[in-house]
Amino acid sequence: MSHALVIGASSGIAQALLSQLAALPEVTEVHAVSRSSNSSSHTSIKSFSFNTLDETSVKAFIDEQRQQGVKYRYVVSTVGILHREADDEHVALKPEKRLEDIDPQQLQAYFEVNTILPAIWLKHLVHVMAKGSTSVIAFLSARVGSISDNRLGGWYGYRASKAALNMIIKNAAIEYGRRNKHVALMAYHPGTVDTGLSKPFQANVKADKLFTPQYTAQCLVELLTSAQTEHSPYYLGWDGKTIPW
Repeated sequence: MSHALVIGASSGIAQALLSQLAALPEVTEVHAVSRSSNSSSHTSIKSFSFNTLDETSVKAFIDEQRQQGVKYRYVVSTVGILHREADDEHVALKPEKRLEDIDPQQLQAYFEVNTILPAIWLKHLVHVMAKGSTSVIAFLSARVGSISDNRLGGWYGYRASKAALNMIIKNAAIEYGRRNKHVALMAYHPGTVDTGLSKPFQANVKADKLFTPQYTAQCLVELLTSAQTEHSPYYLGWDGKTIPW
């Protein structure tokens, strides 16, 4: 049996991914993980609800799948944060426009979600990835996480946390290559997608560059199914073009 896993399954991109992964002939069951409970009428999609940032919960989930003999062919994390309103538990997040806007609490929040969460999952997923044929772990990154492609500046916390994510992926790919040579790692830039994450920044986006979740999910699935371990790690846009690290 071949499984797929979507982390952050309540997001718009993730919802599109679930059905597309479930439709792949090589996938027998898709596991949908998120903080909020999700239900699906699709018989091959199984939902799990826990804090995806809590390492104890992540380890318990992975240990359970390991005991049941689950091996993942495709893993995708769509978790990421760019902005949010303040509430009782969280500080407000807004992309910085200048140095004076940098705030230590905001920086910590960006790194916690965009960098530390993926690192936790990579730490434990190494035990449950399929062998014998190529399996892929992909994280939603961003073009603005590219250090060499940065020409505009600003967005300090988001840029830095995505650049750090890219380094985590690149570093982990070396160790995964030693421990399971069948795993390819990928940083994926989905483009500007019509979801809550990009909503405040869509005004200047051309209509043909504002993608639906279904479209960017389809592009990602095509990249997942064509990935080769000898080219790991990948840093790709939705169009399949390589982004400079």
